[in-house]
Order: sequence, then C-alpha cells, then structure tokens
Amino acid sequence: MAEPDNFTGDQTQPSEEIFNALESMKNEPLADSVPTPTEYDALTAEVREKPHNPDAWRRLIELAENSGEIEKIRAAFDALLHHYPNTSSAQIRYIGHFLEDPSTFGEAEELFKRFLKISPSVDLWKFYLVYVRRVNTGPSTRDTVRKSYEFALNHVGQDKDSGEIWRDYLQFLRSGDTTTTWEEQQKMDALRKVYHRAVQIPLDNVEGLWQDLEAFENSLNRITAKKFMADLSPSHMQARTTLRQLMNHVGALYPTPPPSPPNRPEILLPSLPTFNASERMLVGKWKAYLKWEESNPLEIEDKDRAVLISRIQGVYRKAVIRMRYYTEIWFMAYTWTMSVGKQDEAMSILRAGIEANPSSFLLTFAYAEAQEARKEFADVHATFDKFLSVLRSKLEALEAQTKAVELSITANGSAPTASATGVTDAGMQSTNTSFNTQSSDDKPPKTSEVAERRTEYGLAYIVYMRFGRRAEGVKSSRAVFGKARKDRWAPWEVYEAAALMEYHCSDDKSVASRIFEKGLDLFGDEIEYVLRYLGFLISINDENNARALFERVIGAFPPERARPLWERWARYEYQYGDLDAAQKLEKRIAEVFPTDPPIKRFAQRHIYLGTDAIAARDLGFAMARKATTAQPLGRSETAQSLSSTGGGGGGGTTSSNNNAPHKRPASPDYRKREERGGGGDYSQSHKRARPLSPPPRGERDRDRWDPPRRRFSPGPQPAWERENRERAPLPPPRVQQEREEEKPKIPNVISWFVGELPAPASFDGPVFRTEDLMNLFRNAVIPSSGRSKSPSGPTPLRSASFGVSRLQADALPQITDHTRAQEGAALAGDIDTINCDRAQVLAGWLSRSRQLFF
Repeated sequence: MAEPDNFTGDQTQPSEEIFNALESMKNEPLADSVPTPTEYDALTAEVREKPHNPDAWRRLIELAENSGEIEKIRAAFDALLHHYPNTSSAQIRYIGHFLEDPSTFGEAEELFKRFLKISPSVDLWKFYLVYVRRVNTGPSTRDTVRKSYEFALNHVGQDKDSGEIWRDYLQFLRSGDTTTTWEEQQKMDALRKVYHRAVQIPLDNVEGLWQDLEAFENSLNRITAKKFMADLSPSHMQARTTLRQLMNHVGALYPTPPPSPPNRPEILLPSLPTFNASERMLVGKWKAYLKWEESNPLEIEDKDRAVLISRIQGVYRKAVIRMRYYTEIWFMAYTWTMSVGKQDEAMSILRAGIEANPSSFLLTFAYAEAQEARKEFADVHATFDKFLSVLRSKLEALEAQTKAVELSITANGSAPTASATGVTDAGMQSTNTSFNTQSSDDKPPKTSEVAERRTEYGLAYIVYMRFGRRAEGVKSSRAVFGKARKDRWAPWEVYEAAALMEYHCSDDKSVASRIFEKGLDLFGDEIEYVLRYLGFLISINDENNARALFERVIGAFPPERARPLWERWARYEYQYGDLDAAQKLEKRIAEVFPTDPPIKRFAQRHIYLGTDAIAARDLGFAMARKATTAQPLGRSETAQSLSSTGGGGGGGTTSSNNNAPHKRPASPDYRKREERGGGGDYSQSHKRARPLSPPPRGERDRDRWDPPRRRFSPGPQPAWERENRERAPLPPPRVQQEREEEKPKIPNVISWFVGELPAPASFDGPVFRTEDLMNLFRNAVIPSSGRSKSPSGPTPLRSASFGVSRLQADALPQITDHTRAQEGAALAGDIDTINCDRAQVLAGWLSRSRQLFF
C-alpha cells in the first residue's frame, strides 16, 4: 500500500527541538527544590515538639546569639522563657543584647518591667541596679537611684544573697555630698536606718555590716553608739544564728553552676523528674527548708508580719522555679499563700503550676475545688475538659508505643508474650463473646501500664461527676457520665461510680442496675467489675438478679480466674442460704476445683469475719503461730534459766519476781516485729537479725498491704527456717561445731542483767560522755579475786546503795583532803565503821565520779 505524500512518519518520536529542551532543563536548577534545613531550624522544630529538652534549648540559644540577628535572638529567648518563665540566667542574657547600643535601651527597660516584679532572683535585680546607675549619673538623678535601691530591697532584701545590694546602697548613701549641717544629719539618719535594717537580716555578709555599723556609730558618738548596739544586739545575734541554720538548709538545694563567660552566664534549666532516690531526697530537703521558713526562725513580731510574708513569698517563688516539675512544691506554695489570705495570688500559683504540669492530678483537682468554692462553675468545666484531653493524648501516645513494640516483636518472628507486652491477667479475653460488644480494634490494648493509666483517666471522670452533682445537681453528673460512655478510654470504674452515685444520691436502684448492666456489655471480661456488680446486687438484697448474674457469667471465665466469683457467691450462700443450697454449691465447687481438700470447703462454711476456729483450734494453727511468735528478752525466762543453772547471786528466781512492777517492758523494735506477725527475727534461739539486712522487698510489700490470710494458711515460720531456706548448704558437722565453739556465748547473768535494765525512754538524767566513762573504767584498778587477804586489816566498807562489798585502799586514788573524806562518808550512807584512811579513799573516788558525770 502506497503512503500518501503528506505522511511525515511516526509523530511519537522526539524531534531535535525536544532534545534541546531536555538538555537545557538538565543544566537549570529546579525552582521548587526544598532547601536543607539549618541546625537552627531543626532545633526550633525539635523544641516545639519536645519542649522539655534543656540541652536542645541551650544549643538553640547559642546558635541564635552566634548569628547576631536580633530577630532570631528575640524569638529564641521568648520561646525559652515561655516554657521556663522566671529563669533569671536566661533573662539576664536576653536583656544584655539590648544594652550594647543606647538606641535599644527602651526595649531593655520594657523587658525589665516584664521580668522584675515577679522575679525573686537577686542576680537579676543586681543587673537592673547596674543599668540604673549607668543611665543616672548626674547629681539630679540621685533620688531616682535611691528609689531604685529601695524598690529592689523591698522585693529581695530578705534574701541572704542580697548582702551586696545592701552594701552598695550604703556606699551610695555615704557618697552623697552635703552642704549644710541639716543635710549631713539627714544623711547620717538615712545611713543609720539602712544599717539597722540590714544587720537584723541573715545576710551572707551580716557580720561585716555589723562591724561597719559599730565603726559608724562610734565615729559619731560613743555614748549613743553603745546604746544603739545594745538595742540591736539580740536581733543581730538571732540573724547570725538563723544564717548558720539557713546555710545548712540551702547548701544542697542549688547545683553549682558550671563555669561560663561573664557576659554569657550558663542557663540553668530544670529537667523532668524521674523520682529516683536523689530526686526524692532533694524534694524532702526543699520541703524541710520551706517548713523551716514558715516556722519564723527570725522570730519576726506580728507588727512586722508584712516582712515575714514577703520573706516566705520570695522563698516559695524560688522554690517553684527550681522545682518546676514537682507538683508537691507548687501545692505547698498554694496552701501557704491561701493561709495568709492572698487568694488571687494563690489561684495564680495554681494556674502557673498547671501550665508547667498539665497532667497533674494534684494541681488540677486543687484548682477545680478552689474554683468550685468561688462558684466559678464554667471555669471548672473547662478545666476538667482540658485535663481529660491531656490525659487522653498521653494514653493514645502510649497505645501507639505499645502497638509499635508488638509489631517489632512480631516482625522478629516471635509472638508477643505477656512478659514482653505487659499483658495482665485481667486482659485475657473471655471465652464467652456475648459480653464483648466492642471489636478488638476499638478496645484499648490491655497492658499493665495502659491499664494503670486508664484507671487514672477514669478517676478524672469520677471526680468530674462528683463536682457536677455537688454544684449543679444529678442532671449535670449524668451529662458528664454521658460523655464518659462515648469515650473509648473510660474504664469500668466510671460505670460503677455512676451507678453507686445514682443509688446513694437519688435512691434509685433501677437506674443503678441499668448502668451496671450497660457496663457489663462492655466489661464482661473484667472479673473485678463482675465482682463489684455482684456485690452491689447482694448489698441491695436483690437475690434473684444476683443469682442470675452469677449463673450467667460463671462459665465465661476459666476456673482460676473465676475463683473469686465462686468464693463471693459461696460466702453469700453459706451465710444467708439454706443447707441444701450450700451443699449443692459446695459440690459444684468441688467439681471445678477437684484438688481442694474437703475440709477446706467445710471450714469455709463456718467462718465469720475472718474467724476460722476450725483452722485455729482443730488444725492447731493458733498453737503453731504461738510457738513461732518471738518473745522479748525479759525477766521471766532469764530468771528461770538462772535458777536452772544455779547462777547468779542476787538474781531473783521466785515466781513473784516475774510480775514485779519494775519489769523491763518490751522495746519498741520488738513490738513492731511482733505486730508484723513475723516473730522470726527474735525466735527461740534469740538470735538478732543483721540490722543492715532488711527482708526482701516483696515480703515487706506483702506484709504491709495484704490482709492477714487466716484461713488454711500455715503460721508464720521461725527465722531459722526462713534463713535456712535462703542460706547456702550447711558445712560439714565438724566445721559447723568448730564455728559454734568460736562464737562468744553470753553468760546467763548478763542476760538477766540486760533484762532488768529499764527502757531507754525512762531515762531523763544527764547524758554521759562515752569516752570519759570508758577512760574511768580503763584506768580503774580492780582487785583480783585470787589475791591473798591481809591477815590483819580494817573492817571492809559496806554500801548497799553503791553495791560495794569490799574496797581496798590500793585500788582507789589516795586523797588526803579531810573535807572530801567527810563528804564521801555522808554519801555512802551505809558505812558501819568509818575508817579514816578508807573513808578518804572512798570520798575521792565519789568526788571524781560526780565531777566527771554531773
């Protein structure tokens, strides 16, 4: 077929013009290409997303300052001070950029006005005073400088670090020129007033100011100087004493700043708390310091109450800056401010604390209650809505993190286990799907941390419902519960709280039961919720619905998880049902738990309020507990041991001595061990546990929180059984016997003597110095029992009060003072025949003892 004449070939082939256009495009840069972000832009985005990163903030400030662009500097510092307000080191560096050029002094003054009034920082006020003296140099502006000093001292003059400001102020007043006698007198009076104020404050240079005041007064008039100094001396000494205590308190509260250039002080920013041991210790020190300041250690009188309030107010302002992310400090500041009648300022403290810690339950609940008391109900609603939004975002972030961990584990080729994902037993899915109305995608993941956070999230809803009922009635609380029902994160505790609120506040059983039923559709696989629902029905005596609920849900749980349900219903049947029903239920329980002994189920039918007489008496558990209970080392058993071994003259062995009124009571440590039910630390062998070896943490927590398990549980085991279980295998018998022989044995008479000693709390006499007491015993010459007696010697002295049966002259210092001999004879009191030489010896010994101890 012939082609037409106008055929030009394949039109899809590129022509020469197209090739040229493509070559030109290769050589031209792309107009819409995205430039690589700078480090400054990257850090700006990072701190916007994660504002609690002190290192990133410091680097951002450094980059902005190095750029020299005032707009970058302004933006960086404004963003930093928004998240870390009242950070004086950042404020000083920020203002310093506008003091380099006189044309920008106006902006520096605006920043001073913005920062100073609420700042407790002495450094910032010093910086301000330097600026004031820099721009006011003429004689006509001295009054402006003086007012600036007074303004600063009224705000931070009570701070111990403000001593330099006081000294500069005194130097400024002293440098003033005078032309008349009246002006000179006015100058001296002004100096005296400032001195008198300063020397009564615990400043770091208060002793130097006192010396300057003394020299100043003596230069004017020595007679009046003595009077002024005598009047001020008590207050000054109180300030010096308080300063020493203050240094002990604040020494560990502030970290040492790292070295930095003078024009660029290091910016100190608080970090988010981890509540480790050192941080908890720091919080405790701050609390102790704040309580100490509240106790008025300077003993400021009521007429100067404004001074005391200003001092404590400055301390709390510094505390919330340093401990910004510790809500307990914020709450202490709020409580104290409310106690002095400054309600508006107290509310400002709570708002600032919530801004710093938006997820704080403590501050949010305190603010909501305070606003409720002020009838600001709309603000309370807004506060709870914002708080729930913050908690919800944290839960969603935690959910995403949990799912990411599960996906990573699955990608590695292994299924996520309970230990890896933190799935709790409560999170096991029920075999009965009739209660699972939500799909698995709608339900939040049931990990331990998510479950704990979710319960806390429900607490916020519950407190919100309480507020609605108190302030606006049941209708408002129902509206809040309506919001919770639409929230996928609302836990079962919210449903229970709403139901019980309807029952107790509205006396409406039907509404409460419907709420429980609605919750059962969502939380039918939560054993705790089912138990609470069953307990509610039993409490309102709705036996039919309670029995129907039990039969409906008991098959939805595996036997081990269903045990609490069986026990709860069995307890009801045993107490209020008939015998046939109890026996039928017991038969069903035996089929579900075939390994349980029959005597256990029988005994459970005869228990009331934890009293299990069958286990205690018939099975001997009470006697077992009594045998393992530790007995304190007292007179009864030691006296028996003395009588059996024939030891110790003077040790009472009769039964009447066992009940003597002066019997030593058990020490508090013994009682604490007995109350814990252990009795093992002081078992039959009377071996003391090592004081630096506390019991395992799990045992302490279990003893503290778990209720006593009295049914079918063995009695507390002795210490030796517990120790043998944890100890390494015993050595061979011969080695063990050699070790036992090496151990020192306490004589029986010493045990009896320790038992006779009174409790430490009963001693109210002088405190002896241990060194002097030991030196006296060390230097005393005690006669040997095997020493040969002199055939002819004077009659020995007998003293019942001192317990001395025989004294020898060469065993005591030779004192020849006749006056001391008479005193010694009078003190001995029971000397039959006073021999002059031995009386002198005894008198000297008694005199030395009395001078040493009393």
